[in-house]
Amino acid sequence: MEEVKRAKPDGYTLMLGHVGTLAVNPALFGSKLPYDPNADFAPVTLIAKVPNIITISEKSQYKTLADLVADAKKNPGKINYGSAGNGSAGHLAMEYFSSEAGIDLVHVPYKGSGPMLTDLIGDQIQATFNGLPSLIGQFKGKALRPLATGSAERSKMLSNVPTISELGYKGFETSQWYGIIVPAGTPPAIIERLQKDIAKGLNSKEESKRMLEYGAVLIGDTPTQFSAFIKSEQARWAKVVEKAKISLD
Repeated sequence: MEEVKRAKPDGYTLMLGHVGTLAVNPALFGSKLPYDPNADFAPVTLIAKVPNIITISEKSQYKTLADLVADAKKNPGKINYGSAGNGSAGHLAMEYFSSEAGIDLVHVPYKGSGPMLTDLIGDQIQATFNGLPSLIGQFKGKALRPLATGSAERSKMLSNVPTISELGYKGFETSQWYGIIVPAGTPPAIIERLQKDIAKGLNSKEESKRMLEYGAVLIGDTPTQFSAFIKSEQARWAKVVEKAKISLD
């Protein structure tokens, strides 16, 4: 982010920003963040949203999300969930859900999704709220089981898995998302051309095939729409960080 911030605004340096760098980090780091996601960059387009899935081991006693919530209410502070690390998208997503559900889960941060999923498969931790791409293989292999998706609509890859909103948490939504940004000061004409070319690629089934295979929902919106989306996500995650008292110390 710092390198792109300092780059010449000529359209030749682009950044794949995401929920962490553009929406979560401002809430976690505040004035210590070495860049301003709104002032130092210009949005081009939101490329894709990837559903976060509340997931358990196939060995787990839970059959539904309601089972997990009920057990958590009976045993506050005794059920562990894993994430790829402190401040990761999975960490924030589960804290968001825990707040909405009124439960107290114990966060176990790992150094990446790999070791976390290994422990989840072994039922050494009880749940995770991770992005679909890292989970889809384990679902197919019957090592992990999805309970609910955090996206606004059901994933086409998991059409039988209900959304959290469907299960009684109205308006709940959390996805990992990715979009292209460029250094502030990049000419509008260049931004417009980049957006149109990227959207064209996203509309091509061949060029977007890999993303679709991993359950991504492709967007390709305008710079104005992407800017508004970033600000709405910043507001959402600032509330989550404050309410959950999340700290990276």
